[in-house]
Amino acid sequence: MADFAFRPFQAGDAAACLALFDANCPEFFAPNERADYAEFLAAAPAGYEVVIEAGRIVAAFGVLLENEEPHLRWILVAPEAQGRGIGSAIMRRARTTAEARPATALHIAASHRSEPFFQRAGAARVQFHPDGWGPGMHRVDMILRLGENKR
Repeated sequence: MADFAFRPFQAGDAAACLALFDANCPEFFAPNERADYAEFLAAAPAGYEVVIEAGRIVAAFGVLLENEEPHLRWILVAPEAQGRGIGSAIMRRARTTAEARPATALHIAASHRSEPFFQRAGAARVQFHPDGWGPGMHRVDMILRLGENKR
C-alpha cells in the first residue's frame, strides 16, 4: 500500500486540484463541471482535504455540511494513483468524519461511471438523473448509511 497523508486544502492547492480534475475528465467528470470545481476551490471550503503522496497532491475530497447533513464533495484521485487504496482510505475517512456529526447518512452525488466505486464502499443509489452532469454524464445520487456496512 502507498504511503500517503491527508491535510486540509489550502488556496495554493487549487492548480494541483484542477490538474486532478483534468486528468479525470472526461472519464469521470463532464468538461462543463470544471468551472464549478474552480469556483468551489476558490471558496476554500472548510472540510475539503487533499491527499499527499511523495510530496505531491494525488487526491482531493471533502465532507461538507449542507442543510445539517454531511455530503461527500468533489472526490478525485489521480489516474496513476487509482487502485492503490487511496480511494478506500478516503471513504473510511469520509465515513468517520460524517459519523462524528449527528447524522445517519453520508450523501454522495456521483456519476454513473463512479457509482460502482461508491457501491463497493456500501453506498446505495437513491436517484438517477440522465445527463445530470452534462451530455452523456449521468448523475447518480447515493446514500451511505452510517453505523453499518463498515469497510
